[in-house]
Amino acid sequence: MKESARYAKIVEWSDEDQCFVGSSPGLIYGGCHGSDEKAVFEELCQVVDEVIELYHREGRPLPPPTSGRDYANKMQRVA
Repeated sequence: MKESARYAKIVEWSDEDQCFVGSSPGLIYGGCHGSDEKAVFEELCQVVDEVIELYHREGRPLPPPTSGRDYANKMQRVA
């Protein structure tokens, strides 16, 4: 398993920006954007890998993992 799998990745439509925005809560916010949802997700996965690599290169500890926190069901309860 890749270390990046420990971080939730979210792609959502932004009415304000009129495009899809990708983020990884707890690790990066607003990490990438574009008009194609799938392409934004693929880019987001690359960005998360690069951010993790930077943390390691700089000798900084990674933020706590965010995967497995059931974000999808929590968001449904709010809506």
